[in-house]
Amino acid sequence: MISVKNLQVSYGQSIVIPDMSFTAPEGEILGIVGRNGMGKSTLFRALIGMIPTRAGKITLNHNEITNQPSHRRVRQGIAFVPQGRMIFPYLSVYENLISGVSGRVDKDEVNEIYALFPVLHEMRKRKGGNLSGGQQQQLAIGRALMTKPSVLLLDEPTEGIQPSIIKDISRSLRQIRDMRKLTIVVSEQVLSFVLDTCDNIMVIDKGNLVREDRRCDVDADQIKAMLAV
Repeated sequence: MISVKNLQVSYGQSIVIPDMSFTAPEGEILGIVGRNGMGKSTLFRALIGMIPTRAGKITLNHNEITNQPSHRRVRQGIAFVPQGRMIFPYLSVYENLISGVSGRVDKDEVNEIYALFPVLHEMRKRKGGNLSGGQQQQLAIGRALMTKPSVLLLDEPTEGIQPSIIKDISRSLRQIRDMRKLTIVVSEQVLSFVLDTCDNIMVIDKGNLVREDRRCDVDADQIKAMLAV
């Protein structure tokens, strides 16, 4: 699980996230939706340790990680797929997959990623930069899973991806959650993807969580209106 309590994040004197608290338990997919510029990416960068926090506490599997550098957070079980995917364009698909592995590569782990994303097996020798946007997103998720995380963070995973591949990614995330009992936290603007994928949905506005609903209780029209403001 991952827990955030009274988190405050800023860029210089500009406070982007004033006071945020939430918990995503084991085996749950949490969707955080909001318009551009509302603090989604800032939150995720703070969770993975790319930017410091001014106040508050981040807990991963009951261990506080608030002031730890990113590489230690990864070792403790957190993985991050950034907006834009950031795969290595000149490395092969296979080389991308194993790029974050420390020590010996587990072939069974690689084969499990190929089973989740068959297109990666088909293109395992192809350079990452020659893949489509949807294939690169699957590769980025697979690379993150190779670190055997307990919590997976995905920032805007549907950006620049065609609708049919979005549905495949949604299905794969639910499958990954069920297989590994992962906690998955997704930031998104595409509400349909969040409704298809997530168990719990929160709305972020100007760095504040302003609404929370279980998937079964969501009023999609109300959330759409909030995202359109």
